Amino acid sequence: MTAHRFDPALRDSIARRLAAFPRQVTEAADLRPAAVALVVMPLPDTGQAGVLVTMRPSGLNRHGGQYALPGGRLDRGETDAQAALRELREELGLDLGPGHILGRLDDFPTRSGFRIAPLVMWSDGAALRPDPAEVAQVFHLPMTELDSDDIPRLTPARPGDQPVMSAFFPTLGHFMYAPTAAILYQFREVALRGLATRTAHFEHPRFAWK
Repeated sequence: MTAHRFDPALRDSIARRLAAFPRQVTEAADLRPAAVALVVMPLPDTGQAGVLVTMRPSGLNRHGGQYALPGGRLDRGETDAQAALRELREELGLDLGPGHILGRLDDFPTRSGFRIAPLVMWSDGAALRPDPAEVAQVFHLPMTELDSDDIPRLTPARPGDQPVMSAFFPTLGHFMYAPTAAILYQFREVALRGLATRTAHFEHPRFAWK
């Protein structure tokens, strides 16, 4: 697997590829707008790059105990970028500004009724202060694991449906499923490999429908 050093060259490469990516926008009145922050940071104690992933507390009404990217629904009058930055600050205590945003991926409609807007951000490794009401655990997912050729894993769903997409990450010790895994997979394809790969069509497992 290719090593990805956390350095200006990686930042410039990711920003350039995201700028060239013809992202798809979802406009559907029946979907509630939400935004997530896909944050590229240095791994603790190494010079390699990784991305932040959280696990939601098991007692939450929606998606409890599931892997997630920091984010949530838009407040009235907010833009996608404002919501992603606010949620990142509220969930992890990471205070970034618009200048930290490198670009965007495709909007992702979910079975649970949201339109997720993923924004890719760059952070120099500031200390995190997770809110235990929203975050049970924080993981620094190495870019080398995300760049594995074993991703994605596609599992047949019901006849006529798209396959369920998942990815195994050694750091987590578990499989992660769409939509979070699909967003990370598209980030890998677009930002690291320069490919215009679409992932929003992949099916979610049943436990992620609500």
